[in-house]
Amino acid sequence: MDRWTEIELFVQTAELGSLTKAAENLEMSNAAASRYLNSLERRLSARLIERSTRRLYLTQVGEQFFRRCKEVLAEMKEAEADVSANVLEADGTLTVTASLSFSMIHIAPLLPEFTARYPKVSVNIIAANRYYDIMDSGIDLAIRTREFEPDSNLTVRRLAQTRRILAASPRYLDQRGTPRTVEDLANHAMLIYSYANRPNELIFTRGRAEEGVDGGAGSGEKRVINVRSTFESNDGQVLRAAALKGMGILVQPKYIIYDDIVAGRLVPVLDDWDLPRLTVNIAFQNRAHLPARVRLFIEFLVDHFHRMDYERKWTS
Repeated sequence: MDRWTEIELFVQTAELGSLTKAAENLEMSNAAASRYLNSLERRLSARLIERSTRRLYLTQVGEQFFRRCKEVLAEMKEAEADVSANVLEADGTLTVTASLSFSMIHIAPLLPEFTARYPKVSVNIIAANRYYDIMDSGIDLAIRTREFEPDSNLTVRRLAQTRRILAASPRYLDQRGTPRTVEDLANHAMLIYSYANRPNELIFTRGRAEEGVDGGAGSGEKRVINVRSTFESNDGQVLRAAALKGMGILVQPKYIIYDDIVAGRLVPVLDDWDLPRLTVNIAFQNRAHLPARVRLFIEFLVDHFHRMDYERKWTS
């Protein structure tokens, strides 16, 4: 028998003075209600309710048990209400992890608006260029640039696709010249992101080659170029700062350097060639009921990306 149902039935029977009315409230038959009550008394080895055809009343031990059970039920209902409020009302601490660049450029600037809308939510940003284990680290959601998550307990929601491009400052290009072919990169200072997959190997495609066709008539072109780094770092902002100072040509996702390109601080190089693109995703735990703070932040972020038309800007 379900002990929780036994307790609920006992308390309602005592309050209503009727087993039949208690059974109706709990949407069970009179026979089932009698079985629950008998099971409770057998388990406790005590008579809780005296029953006759005319009336029903609590025994002395039943009175004592009733008072304790009523307190327990009230506390449980309050606990359930707290959980429901947590799901429906945005409050608590939202923990988000993303790369330093994404955190600086695309999360931190949004926080004033988000926290103004949901003042009971505090935000904890873990800026890191590595992937934390969401389940073990107490993280609500992560921004990542991999196509799928190896953990089946995670849900992935797409934000936008972005190109990876080569770019350099006007000063560098004035001093060293602009590469005209991908092979020219061997004669240039390269600023390399060390956490990239095969950071010193650049796979260029043009035309339809990005579809996976390796050369052939009418299928586009593909080049695999090995480059030597003049300077490398595990952080995109360090490489960006180096490129702005004229130290070389960087290879970065467009979501990091888009504003620099629009402002002319950095100039795209070999832009008619494509590097493998990245998809920016939100990863979060599979849950039947996401806490409101998580659900609302995901919707807030997705809506912002849509309104800003980032995918078109980053893939053009």
